[in-house]
Amino acid sequence: MKTIEITVKEDHKKSRIRKEIYGQFAEHLGRGIYEGLFVRPESGIPNEDGIRTDVADALREIKVPVIRWPGGCFADEYHWMDGIGPRESRKKIINTNWGGVLEDNSFGTHEFFRLCEMLGCEAYINGNIGSGTVKEMEDWMEYITFDGESPMSRLRAENGRKEPWRMKFFGLGNESWGCGGNMFPEDYAARYRLYQSFLHDSQKEPAEKIAVGPAGDDYDWTEKLLEKCYRRNQPQRHGFMDGLSVHYYMYLHGWDDKGSALSFTDEEWVLTMQRAYYLKKILEKHAEILDRYDPEKKIGLVVDEWGNWFRTEEGTNPGFLYQQNSMRDAVSAGLNLNVFNKMSDRITMTNIAQMINVLQSMLLTQGAEMVKTPTYFVYRMFRDHQDADLLESAVSGNYDLSVLADDPTAPAVPALSESASMNEKGEINITLTNQSAEDDLSVRILMSEPKSYTAACCEILQGDSSFEDPHGLRAHNSFEEPERVRIQPYTQVRKDETGFVLTLPAASVMHLTLRK
Repeated sequence: MKTIEITVKEDHKKSRIRKEIYGQFAEHLGRGIYEGLFVRPESGIPNEDGIRTDVADALREIKVPVIRWPGGCFADEYHWMDGIGPRESRKKIINTNWGGVLEDNSFGTHEFFRLCEMLGCEAYINGNIGSGTVKEMEDWMEYITFDGESPMSRLRAENGRKEPWRMKFFGLGNESWGCGGNMFPEDYAARYRLYQSFLHDSQKEPAEKIAVGPAGDDYDWTEKLLEKCYRRNQPQRHGFMDGLSVHYYMYLHGWDDKGSALSFTDEEWVLTMQRAYYLKKILEKHAEILDRYDPEKKIGLVVDEWGNWFRTEEGTNPGFLYQQNSMRDAVSAGLNLNVFNKMSDRITMTNIAQMINVLQSMLLTQGAEMVKTPTYFVYRMFRDHQDADLLESAVSGNYDLSVLADDPTAPAVPALSESASMNEKGEINITLTNQSAEDDLSVRILMSEPKSYTAACCEILQGDSSFEDPHGLRAHNSFEEPERVRIQPYTQVRKDETGFVLTLPAASVMHLTLRK
């Protein structure tokens, strides 16, 4: 068994890990909103104002900090006034992006903010600058935020809400290089400058403005957008531009061959980890460009779409992007969350795609039933990093897993990833992932003052073994076996004079809390 050492400097705090790094994404896509989050009050499924109570309870458990809505590609065809007023009279449209199905707009602005209030989370609205107008976006901002007498505030009151809502983030468009308009960066930069000029935000603390950034490793987009849009004299956040989005999806063999969510080889497990880890390289290069324009780090990197994208499950609508979720998803999610934590000086928010029934989701629903996925449990294990201070940590003895030759999007990936933080109580939370499909790792955690701490809690997520799958790589939860994968206590942490010693099994995720 290989031994890896992690040195944690508990007296060296670095950047704050903003809670929004653990954000979610809910688009009008497939069964993400309807049947997932929202049901008819008369459906027989327990709900509060249409929001499923089982779903709300599960999302509160992982402390969802922010939700991005209504898209995605749907955002740049969404006209917000279609989704207000009496539900029976709302305009019905065709969702041309996702399956060509009827969208009855029964989940709109009021329903979204009701969801955020129920979960106690922040709102991230994504505005339409593709098919929408400046006036339309200006009116939406007024409808949401204005606390006074105006046409939009009167309309809001007529629809049952006198007080304005709190909105922390506003995105100007989505994937403007693709489904949001097929623009060149210079075209989007001009449109961004125009639209943001008319966002008259009435909140005491204005919403952070998020600009459409690149698709993955399109560094030219970032460079040209900043050339046109960066303002060196903006005094603080909540200025001309507060965030730059980055989108990255892991396709196993490319867009035309995304691979199966459950039927994969051990080699494809490693390839998935390599593809996932490539996001670190992408973010570092975009951060380098930002550092040249914005050395004070006023503009955050916002990874508001990311995750594994496999083939849809057989027998489902291909436009609904419904896929199962295994330990492979859990480990790759933990790997990237550790990356985000360690880049929290520049990364201010991420939003995994997507929250329910779509792509790498937290939850799956089927009628009145609900299943928590392995990825859900990773978010449950990592939740204590939210709004904590990143601690300096370093790894020695780590080693790279195999690399596919001649493939620049499959860089070497380390066997172990980690991050450590300290919360306001002085507790240290350490999260570990083992990307190896076959090697258990002996892990030593070295500290400056180990005698001051005890292992107050340790928990692990790993798949159950079988003859065909000895390390549980393909283990997943289904409606037939909803608790096959779940968090379990880990009791084999040993303390010595230098720190703590444990074994991290192959293909597993671990969370350790140290307390004085």
